[in-house]
Amino acid sequence: MSSVSKSPWVIHYDGSSCNGCDIEVLAALTPLYDVERFGIINTGNPKHADIFLVTGSVNEQNIGVVQEIYDQMVEPKVVVACGICACSAGIFHDCYNIIGGVDKAIPVDVYVPGCAVRPEAIIDGVVQGLAILEEKAKALAEAKKKGE
Repeated sequence: MSSVSKSPWVIHYDGSSCNGCDIEVLAALTPLYDVERFGIINTGNPKHADIFLVTGSVNEQNIGVVQEIYDQMVEPKVVVACGICACSAGIFHDCYNIIGGVDKAIPVDVYVPGCAVRPEAIIDGVVQGLAILEEKAKALAEAKKKGE
């Protein structure tokens, strides 16, 4: 386990959801589920974040925001789509302004379906993201080593 996955920082963004998944994300931070036992810390700055946790679907008004947050994150980075709305737009799929799930705006590494997604599933998705983050960090280090 490298230093990248020992203490990952997560930035959470609510696209356009009913806030059910957002409440569950907050529940994962409480002592009952205690996501911090994995060293995971919630941050508000994309430049400090390793994992981008998105709830809700992407619409015409927030697609630029989602892309900007993603672009501000430093490599390696992982995107976790939490909830069926983030995965495929869910019940909002047929709304006039909904583009779709998060993968319509940025590449997604881990999909965590559910309505509302349970805190245990969110934690499992983030832990899966840690494995992907580890792989990306190794690939980045190898590419850097080859470039020198």
